[in-house]
Amino acid sequence: MSPERLPRQPTETKRRLLEAAESLARRLGPGNMSLDAVAAEAGVSKGGLLYHFPSKAKLMEALVEHHLSRLDAALRAEEATGRPNAAIKGYMNQFLEECARHTPPSSGLLAALAENPDLLSPVRARERDFLDRIRADATDPDFATVAFLGIHALRAMRMLGTEVLDADEIEAIVGWMEKEIGARGQ
Repeated sequence: MSPERLPRQPTETKRRLLEAAESLARRLGPGNMSLDAVAAEAGVSKGGLLYHFPSKAKLMEALVEHHLSRLDAALRAEEATGRPNAAIKGYMNQFLEECARHTPPSSGLLAALAENPDLLSPVRARERDFLDRIRADATDPDFATVAFLGIHALRAMRMLGTEVLDADEIEAIVGWMEKEIGARGQ
């Protein structure tokens, strides 16, 4: 999918299936996530699941797109405000919202990438688009890039279970980055 095209919102059934797949990947691990389990978790027949996702590979691809679409929507909402540094603030806010939900990180994304490394290419392209938008919108593009990379590091630690900061420390460091971005915008 090209970064410029706005993604369609998934249907209610598709959304339930994606949420079920993500939840199962968190609980059971990527290798133990079956189409039967996803259908049961979502309360959808296996035929209904196969109608939307004809294979596990297509479901994994959709999980990656779903994750990236949420990030894109957060950036676009902030960018629409027209405020300086809106894109990086949206990126940071999306991460803080993920943390505030107190759910394990999106191992659905990790599951999909582990199952099909070819999905890294669209992830890389979308993340590059996010960074380009963040830099274009920033009053200090270099600091915005460092903030983007910092959020990436925090998100990766959560996803891999290698956190070296607790929730308060994460909130403090992201708060510091937001304050610095604000100060650089004046």
